[in-house]
Amino acid sequence: MTTTTHPVQPVLSARRRWTVLAVCCLSMFLVGLDTTIVNVGLPAIGRGLDVDTRGLEWIVDAYTLVLASLLISSGALADRFGRRRVFRCGLAVFGAASVLCALAPSAGVLVAARALQGVGASMLSPVALAIVVNAMPDPKERAQAIGIWASVFGLSMAAGPVTGGALLAGLDWRALFWINAPVVAAALLLSAVFVPESRAPRARRLDLPGQVLLTAVLAVVVGVLIEGPRIGWTSPAALAGCAGATVATAGFVWVESRRPEPLMDLRLFGRPVFTGAVLGAVAVFVALSTTLLLNTLYLQHTRGWTPLAAGVATLPLAVGATVCAPWSGRMTGRTGPRLPLLLAGGFITVGGLCMVSLTQHTSVLLLLASYTLIGVGFGFANAPITNTAVDGLPPARAGVAGAITSTARQLGSALGIAVAGGLVATAGPTGLAQASRPGWILVAGCGVLVFLVAHMSRPKEDATDLAAAQPR
Repeated sequence: MTTTTHPVQPVLSARRRWTVLAVCCLSMFLVGLDTTIVNVGLPAIGRGLDVDTRGLEWIVDAYTLVLASLLISSGALADRFGRRRVFRCGLAVFGAASVLCALAPSAGVLVAARALQGVGASMLSPVALAIVVNAMPDPKERAQAIGIWASVFGLSMAAGPVTGGALLAGLDWRALFWINAPVVAAALLLSAVFVPESRAPRARRLDLPGQVLLTAVLAVVVGVLIEGPRIGWTSPAALAGCAGATVATAGFVWVESRRPEPLMDLRLFGRPVFTGAVLGAVAVFVALSTTLLLNTLYLQHTRGWTPLAAGVATLPLAVGATVCAPWSGRMTGRTGPRLPLLLAGGFITVGGLCMVSLTQHTSVLLLLASYTLIGVGFGFANAPITNTAVDGLPPARAGVAGAITSTARQLGSALGIAVAGGLVATAGPTGLAQASRPGWILVAGCGVLVFLVAHMSRPKEDATDLAAAQPR
């Protein structure tokens, strides 16, 4: 492959560098917010478009599935054609898709528009982070910027239900999508003025066969989980879906193991620490998405709360995540990922166990305590999971490892929605609490898995020694 060289990027002033971070964090906030803001509006969307629970699951998962599928390829496109160019293209696609969502006359149109949102979002998350890293050459400043980045991401995910509830208090569900338009317009303007163009010194080839197979695997797995309760797990369609997912997975592994520049470097999974980090990322986001979906359905359908009240109930989760994310980053830098991962696993496990005996009349204080514990666990988890995935790797492979863990997070969100929705799809308001109990056991189980990942992670001293020994 021909190697293209690019001129060295000029060093930006401190004010310009932090402005670039602010613009990129704004886009990251949009991506995270849109992953969860729709949850609190699902009952209103269901009434407005006459959609059942399974249809609502597709409205949420169409976004996260496409986002998870395209994250790595979007990063490769940005390295080749220019990060600012792809970033601004992502903003434009995301904004246009948001308007289509707001105007959608039917559930089918809304699902399609949500998928298009996912296409735009895939160009924002990894590309914006690459822009930030390129703009901040100083390692200490870059580490501080990435810590702020992680905090914004955690805040956006946790703040979605609160923001959605506030919008629904005075407007209808379409406001959940209209809100994106002015933010996208501001980000487009600011990026044109402040964000410099940059490219990778050597762009990776696009892996179209790998991309198609990865998308097929994710779509079929989540599709079977969503539709399985309706069509029957042993029905011909469900069995065909399972067989198709197996074949697509085998094909993906075969193709990726033979390409010189694969979409996903499968050799990384030969490191147990990396595999544990990926599983931990999936588990954390399964727990979060399960919590948010079961919360909004239980509080609005069973308890009769308004969307605003249901959203406000998740404030303890948002506060816990926001406070603990930067704390976790500092702790990871000082002592390594093990301690914050142990704390994350413990808090998520206890938070899930608080809800396994959920009834129609469970104390509000217990609900809030559970949400707080899960939020704290979520806040502690993100920084050490990323650290665990990339520790000891040379920079070229660390970037790929980070992209894979980002994909794992979105996959976890999609799986959590699919499983939780399947549990309560046929439950009425009076039976929803009991039907959701396995979902809370799942949340606790995810916490246990994170706890196990903590034991697989290396102490800081071991990781430092390994990094020193790696060939560069």
